[in-house]
Parts: sequence; C-alpha cells; structure tokens
Amino acid sequence: MLGHSKNVTCKLVKSIASPLVSTVRGLKNFKPPVKYDHIQMPERPKLHYIDRHPVYNTNLKPPKMHKMLNLMRGPELIHNKLIHKQYGIQATGGGRMKFVHFEMIRMGILRKLDWSRIFAIWRVDSPWQAVTKKGQGQRMGGGKGSIDHYVTPVKAGRIIVEVAGHCEYIEVKDILSKIAEKLPFKAQAVSQETLEWDNANEKWKEENNKNPYTMEYLIKNNMDDLQRKIKRIDHFYFGKYK
Repeated sequence: MLGHSKNVTCKLVKSIASPLVSTVRGLKNFKPPVKYDHIQMPERPKLHYIDRHPVYNTNLKPPKMHKMLNLMRGPELIHNKLIHKQYGIQATGGGRMKFVHFEMIRMGILRKLDWSRIFAIWRVDSPWQAVTKKGQGQRMGGGKGSIDHYVTPVKAGRIIVEVAGHCEYIEVKDILSKIAEKLPFKAQAVSQETLEWDNANEKWKEENNKNPYTMEYLIKNNMDDLQRKIKRIDHFYFGKYK
C-alpha cells in the first residue's frame, strides 16, 4: 500500500508540473531585426588620409604659436553630438592629438571594419597648431625654438571619429574602445543611446541633489576663502574640468 501511494503521488506531481514545463520549453523571444533604410552609404566610406602639417603658400613662413591652453580646457559645446546618430569615439578629457594618433585611428578602423556596409568620418580638424621645441643641450634664452610638429587641441566631450552604417553597436564597440584607450587623453566609445542616457542621468543628479553645499555654491559664496585658493579655471567650471 505504501508503494502504491508513492506511485500515485509521483504521477500527481508530474501531471501538475508538466503543463508548466511544456509551456516554457522551446519558447523563443527574438527582437525584430533593425532596419537601416534611412542610412545612405557615401561614395568613399573609409577615413581619408590626414596631412602631417598644414600647407602654406611658398611665399609665407609658417607662424609660431602660443600654447593656447584654453583650446583644451572646458567642455566642447558644438561638436559634442553624433551626426548620424549611431556610434563614435568621444573625448572625456582635454588634450592634443598628433599625426601618429590620427594614423593609429585610421589604420585601426581600416583593418577591422567591413566597408561594404559601414563607413566612418572624421570629426576633428587635421593638425594645425604649431608646437615649438629647442634642440637638445641648448641653454635657456635665445628666443623661441623652431617648429617641431603640429597638433590638434581637443576639449572634453568632443567627438573624435564617427562610425555608422548597417551595423549594431556590439559589432564596433570593442574596436572603438581599444582605439580610445590608446589616445593621449581620456576617451570612450559611445553610441546615441549611451549619450542620451548620460545626459539624462547627469540632469537627474542635478535636479535631485539634496546636498546644497556643491562646489559651485562654495566657490560663489567664497566659503573658507576658496576664491583665493582655487585655480582660475575653477571660477568658470567649478572644479569639473582641469
């Protein structure tokens, strides 16, 4: 009788559990494929070659320039959005790009992407700012040194390069992230969704901040004589950009 009761209970459990299992077994929930009908492929999808230095007329002497650190400090207010609303590399800190960095980006993307369905564009100018340097072993004085190389200054938030086409973010994320790590300033791979999420998250933090003693409040009210101790740039950006 005990064995018969055990068989009955096992059959009862199987009859109750079988509908639950059968409804889930083999169920697939795939998202519909993304359509790229609105994207038009350009005639030249690859990144074009960047000149090492600007080209001047033969009757002009290349001018020597100051450091102009203000071109690297602060946020980028114009070129901080994606034109094609897809993917790219964004600078999160200020710095300077040399010719070797342009070539590193161009060759790194050129060897990895499928150019039959993907294209890329530059979002920064070619090197134009002259950087001078004196020869090794020279003493101080004697005027400004000769031009050594040219750079492109970049601010935080600037889009360096943009990638678009018939592809998803997971296909290009690793490639763009590895390139961003090799740049001379902090940078990251971004998409249109991540940019929108970051902007919304930052806005939410500002609106829901319950601590009234922010860096902006402390500097504007000169708490603990901060206006005399901080840098000049902190009077404008309140410690956010260096």
